[in-house]
Amino acid sequence: MQVKGNSDVKPIVSIVMGSDSDMPVMSKAADILDKFDIPYEMKIISAHREPDVFFEYARSAEEKGIKVVIAGAGMAAHLPGMFAAICPMPVIGIPMHTTSLGGRDSLYSIVQMPSGIPVATVAINGGANAGILAAKILATSDSVLLQKLKDYKNELADSVIAKDARLQEVGYENYQK
Repeated sequence: MQVKGNSDVKPIVSIVMGSDSDMPVMSKAADILDKFDIPYEMKIISAHREPDVFFEYARSAEEKGIKVVIAGAGMAAHLPGMFAAICPMPVIGIPMHTTSLGGRDSLYSIVQMPSGIPVATVAINGGANAGILAAKILATSDSVLLQKLKDYKNELADSVIAKDARLQEVGYENYQK
């Protein structure tokens, strides 16, 4: 559930992206947080183009009650690492696919953090996994959320069983039709 306006619900996850071009990937993290009823806020903020705004936002995250940050960035991909350098909460970095290097540049930038400044990193364009990882981090102190995650895992298993049952019924030649 996204937090909007003067809601009494305070966000506990911050989803941050460097550009609106990142929205298709970052929205997958939001979809997962919605599924688990985790309140979040979503921002477009650039560490390079508006550093003062970025630093203030990152410094204020803890006092606002943010527990986990999901940050996505392409190209130089400094956003997740800079968040991790500034705020004490866990940061999950999502490397974005780029046209020049296919996202490897983003992946390397996020995963190669110096000692003492960790960033959890998911796959290139791994928005859904970032949302799931945020939920898992929060579930360490929330038994209701932990049960939702267990139920979700069962749903995933059930979907694979259903797909295999369909394959066995119709055969591979008709499976995609």
